Amino acid sequence: MSEQKPDAVWIFPDEKPKRGGRIALIIALVAAVLIAAGVVALFLIPRGDGAAPTPSPSVSKSATPSPTVSPTHAPTSAPTDLPTAPVTSPPPVPDPSLDQFRALVQPRLDDAATGLGIAQGQSGDAATQTVDSLQIDAQNLAGQPAPSSIAGAWSQDVNVYSAKLQALRNAFASGADASAALADARAALGQLRGLVGL
Repeated sequence: MSEQKPDAVWIFPDEKPKRGGRIALIIALVAAVLIAAGVVALFLIPRGDGAAPTPSPSVSKSATPSPTVSPTHAPTSAPTDLPTAPVTSPPPVPDPSLDQFRALVQPRLDDAATGLGIAQGQSGDAATQTVDSLQIDAQNLAGQPAPSSIAGAWSQDVNVYSAKLQALRNAFASGADASAALADARAALGQLRGLVGL
């Protein structure tokens, strides 16, 4: 008697229940969370249009209406097609009269005469400091606009006077005899004073 061989039978496992309901539930929960987040964000973002101001209760209406002035509308931007102003040089400095000029320079010229007298009695550093202050005054005299009738001579004579002051300072600084340089500075100053009628 021969053994019976078992028949090969395909056995399929039982079908598991579909999980479609569970997936749909997860999708619905995610959608609900997104909607809730959107609503919260909508309330948190500030809006551009503010609430209209309400009139304060303390304002009382007057019995007689006052006339209202219509507001004028100012342009929000300047027009770009404005004509450009022509570039002009500043107006010329008016030519002073000789009397006006004399009144302007006389205090410095008088101080120069006094300063040269002081320097004559000094020596060394004290004398050089006195001459330094006279040189500053000479620079101010050179910057003073002179009347056109004497402008050229004034500029030239101030330059000569400044050069004589420098020679005087050098003489005092070196300790040499400054009498000749002092006489030259006085002569140059006298030329300036005579030019303006002093």
